[in-house]
Amino acid sequence: MIEWWGPFVLLFACSLIIALLATPLARRVAWSAGAVDQPGARRINRKPIPRMGGIAIFLAIVASILLGELGASAFGWPHLLSLIGPFGMRFDYPRILLGLSVVFLTGVIDDIRTLTPKQKLLGQILGTCITVSGGLVIDVVVNPFTNEGIELGWVAFPITVIYLVAYTNIFNLIDGLDGLAAGIACIASITMWIVSTMAGHLDAAAFALVLAGATLGFLRYNFNPASIFMGDSGSLLIGFALGCISLMSVQRIAGLTSILIPLVIAGIPIIDTFSAIVRRGRAHVSIGQADKGHIHHRLMSEGFNQRQTVLFIYAWTAVLCVGSVMMTQVEVVPRIFIFCILVVSSILFALRLRLFQPVLLHHYNPSTGADELVTPQDPEFAEEAEKFEEQHPHFPHPGE
Repeated sequence: MIEWWGPFVLLFACSLIIALLATPLARRVAWSAGAVDQPGARRINRKPIPRMGGIAIFLAIVASILLGELGASAFGWPHLLSLIGPFGMRFDYPRILLGLSVVFLTGVIDDIRTLTPKQKLLGQILGTCITVSGGLVIDVVVNPFTNEGIELGWVAFPITVIYLVAYTNIFNLIDGLDGLAAGIACIASITMWIVSTMAGHLDAAAFALVLAGATLGFLRYNFNPASIFMGDSGSLLIGFALGCISLMSVQRIAGLTSILIPLVIAGIPIIDTFSAIVRRGRAHVSIGQADKGHIHHRLMSEGFNQRQTVLFIYAWTAVLCVGSVMMTQVEVVPRIFIFCILVVSSILFALRLRLFQPVLLHHYNPSTGADELVTPQDPEFAEEAEKFEEQHPHFPHPGE
C-alpha cells in the first residue's frame, strides 16, 4: 500500500494549493459578475460579500484530476481517477466529471441570475443522470443478516439519482455561516478518504482527498470573517462530489449497513434538512420557504457567536465521523448499535435546540389583504401568536 501514498499526497497538495491561489480569482470574478450577498434580515453578514467561491473548489478538483492523469501517463502512477484509463475501470470517470461540471455550472448560473427552484433542480437531475449513466449506481443491496442480495433492477437508476440529488441539496441548506459548509465538507472528505482507503477503493479515496484539499484551501478565505462565500456553485458542488464519493466507496453492490456510513458522515446537514422540512410543514408554509430555524441560527440564539457556533458544529460532525469509522471496524449488530446511539443522541440534541419548532407563520394582513409570513414571537402579532400557542402548546414562548 506504500506506493499509493506518494500520489495521494501530491493530489492533496495540488488541490490545496490551487484552491488557495484560485479563491482570490473567484472573488474578483464574483464582484465583476455581480454575484454578491448583500446584508439582509436573514443574512449574517453586515457588509456585501462576493459569492461563487465554488469556482476555486472546482478548479482545484479539475487540476488535481489532470495531475493524476499526467502522473499516470508520465510517471507510472496508478490510475486513480483516470480520464483515459485502461479498459475495465470501475466507472466512466469522464462522465462523472461531466455530471459534476453540470451541477457546478447550475450553481454558477444561480449565483449570478438566481434560478427558480425547479430550474435549479432540473440542472441537478441532469448532472446526476449523466453521472449515474457512467456506472455510478447501486444495483444490488445486500441483507446484512442473510447475506442475500436484493436486485434493484430498473429502479436502481432513479433511486441513485434521488440519493445524489438529496445529498447535493443537504449541503446547500447548511451553508449559512462563514466556513460552515466548507469545514463540514472537509471533515467529511477526510473521513471518506479513511473509510475508502481501508476498504481498498482507492479511486474514491483519491477523490475524497482532492475534495478535502480543495475545501481546506477555500476555508482559508471563507472562515470567519469571510472575504468570500462559496455560493450555490460551491455548496451544490461539494454535496454532489461527496455523494459521488460515497457511491464509489460501495461499488455497485452495497451492504445495507454500509449505506448508513455516508449518511452518518453527513449527519449534521441531514438533520438540519429533515428538521427544516418538519418545521415548515408544522407551520403550514412551503418547504422551500427560508427561515431562521437552522442549527446555526438556534445555536446563535443560545448565545454562541459565529466562530463558536461553527466550531461547535465541526466538533459534532467530527464525533459522527469517528463513529462512522468505528462502524466499519465491527460486525453487523455492533454496527447497528453504534448507528442507533449516534442517531438518537443527535436527535435528542436537535430537540434541545428546538429544531423542529416552527419559526414562520401565515398572517392575514387586513390592511393589504395579503397573506404574510411572520414570526410567532413578534409582539405586533400577539393575537396570532396566542392562537398559535393554543394549537402548538410545546412551541417556545417569547423570551425562551
